[in-house]
Amino acid sequence: MTLSPRQVRDLLDAHGLSPSRALGQNFVADANTVRRIARLAEVGPGDRVVEIGPGLGSLTLALAETGADVTAVELDRHLLPALSEVVEPHGVRIVHGDALRLDWDDVLGPPDPARPWVLVANLPYNVATPLVLDLLAGVPAIARMLVMVQREVGERLAARPGDKAYGIPSVKVAYRADAEVVGRVPPTVFVPAPRVDSALVRITRLPTPRVDADPARLFRLVEAGFGQRRKMLRRSLAGLVDASGFERAGVRPEARAEELTVEDWARLAEVGG
Repeated sequence: MTLSPRQVRDLLDAHGLSPSRALGQNFVADANTVRRIARLAEVGPGDRVVEIGPGLGSLTLALAETGADVTAVELDRHLLPALSEVVEPHGVRIVHGDALRLDWDDVLGPPDPARPWVLVANLPYNVATPLVLDLLAGVPAIARMLVMVQREVGERLAARPGDKAYGIPSVKVAYRADAEVVGRVPPTVFVPAPRVDSALVRITRLPTPRVDADPARLFRLVEAGFGQRRKMLRRSLAGLVDASGFERAGVRPEARAEELTVEDWARLAEVGG
């Protein structure tokens, strides 16, 4: 069972609710879409899944259908009665809290290589990037993610050097994970319908960071380089990397930030930063 658009509207009416613009609430209401997301997440019986922002529980139901053990984290206390009504009969655990401030060790427990957590979520635009980056940096118990985000956000998370969308989030994701866009979702499957398409992004944590570099130094350079992305690196990184540093790192000082791989940034961090 999943929720149809009519069922979503009926639930909202029954509980005196309306979607919150401030929280970026667009409830997915299409059986094919939520089951496709669950399939792309590659979860099944015995897997541990955490969903952030379950809303009224349509995707939650599709995840529970796979046989996975599902924990749903919802910020909006007004949605909790409706969400509980929909998903608790299917064995879903509900946690009320802000995913950006949550004690994830308390919610997920210690990392268990034998039973890693998988994050599956429809994330609102305003929190998607910081949340993904925070979870990669600070919640090792989550080994994989399948997130639905605004298309441009998804392209940014998964972009590679030379791509138009390549930027600071792309490098920060690449430092700790592999990421790829694995699907598109039209606005028509949501209630209410957003004005933009969404993207499905699969993110797989690496066993160790991709490069042996201090992340603070590495990201300081990345942020300086992309902060003036139209300038050559010798200008955007002035005061951080000198001419000899570029030479030792094997990076052209006339290159621009969007041309560099995370390995290039790591070599620059080793000689400068």
